[in-house]
Amino acid sequence: MKKLPSYLLLCVSLLASTAAHAQMVIDIVAGGSKQIPVAIAQFANDYPELTPVIKTDLLRSGLFKLVETADVKPQPTDTSTINYADWQSRGADALAVGSVSGNPDGSLKVNFRLYDPVRKTQLAGMSYSVRSTALRATAHRIADVIYEKLTGDKGIFSTRLAYVLKQGKRYQLQVSDADGENAQSIVSSNEPIISPRWSKDGSKLAYVSYEQKKPIVYAHEVATNQRRIVANFKGSNSAPAWSPDGRKMAVALSRDGQQQIYSIDLGSGEATRLTRSSGIDTEPDYAPDGSRIVFLSDRGGSPQIYLMSASGGDAKRLTFDCSYCVSPRFSPDGKNITYIKREGGKFQVAIMDLASGVSTTLSETGNDESPSFSPNGKMILYATELGGRGALAVVSSDGRVKQRLRVLSGEVREPAWGQ
Repeated sequence: MKKLPSYLLLCVSLLASTAAHAQMVIDIVAGGSKQIPVAIAQFANDYPELTPVIKTDLLRSGLFKLVETADVKPQPTDTSTINYADWQSRGADALAVGSVSGNPDGSLKVNFRLYDPVRKTQLAGMSYSVRSTALRATAHRIADVIYEKLTGDKGIFSTRLAYVLKQGKRYQLQVSDADGENAQSIVSSNEPIISPRWSKDGSKLAYVSYEQKKPIVYAHEVATNQRRIVANFKGSNSAPAWSPDGRKMAVALSRDGQQQIYSIDLGSGEATRLTRSSGIDTEPDYAPDGSRIVFLSDRGGSPQIYLMSASGGDAKRLTFDCSYCVSPRFSPDGKNITYIKREGGKFQVAIMDLASGVSTTLSETGNDESPSFSPNGKMILYATELGGRGALAVVSSDGRVKQRLRVLSGEVREPAWGQ
């Protein structure tokens, strides 16, 4: 079965320095058709890691249009300093204001308020006591609050990405903030690292490493940087996927001959075979409720996507409109799957409504792989190729918002979006 390439990313033009000194450029290619006008006043005693980051987060989503605030003197910081009529005339549907002050223990107090200028009401209000090193994370949290209050969906700016950075012959599995900042390498090798997958709670990563000259599945605690081997059977060990409760992992093993899907109990290490087909079965993914597994199989003669019970048994074919469909992933609500389909010689990101079976192609690039839903299900991260190099990209689940994320040094592959 052919393995797709492995690359992709986003669009505003932001530079993010990673731990490996590789910079990321995020570009917004296309925004939403209806953007919410929001004004973000400069916080009193502001920091570069605060108001500018909030603005950039909202812009990067493609759902917001920033209302000009620079000419407002003084900048409003609380209810008493807001001229609602002025913000109404500027067309702002929402206004965010805030301030930073020092605490006796040396930490910083960040106050934030979100207002509706039309109704003259407060929509949200938060206070955070943080160290200066946590200001960027605080900005992401504030952007998440604004996003949720104005769209009704949970924000994703405080979430994290995992991806493989290849520089020369060196592979690094990196974890970064959703905007590409604060990247840290959690494992590196001169041999390939592939298929990173987040546990549901975002505390662990599963991945496949060839560092021992064969594919072995590992489970890695991100906070402690401790890892253990999950699957090191005879033959190939690949394509790990966590069960929602974190007690099992679905993997593709060839220990009994043809590659099939197994469930491994992470407590006992016992492997239970789930598929018994005449073809190659791989790339499993659990439904959010843990009841079903979607996977890839060529049992019908070409790579297609199938659905079965999490305990194995009969499988139902899902894809019929493509000669080559791979890499299925459930949406967080279990109503859709994203996958890669080949159309007209191009490999592109698609989404399928499981109730109707209707499929829609989302990406416009042609060498895509490894799609992964954002935790709120509204965006899909995937790998692609830009200018002959591996990069990452993001497309909204309705196809309207498109972003690209390029690394200035090296290639980015095998992305996964986690909490």
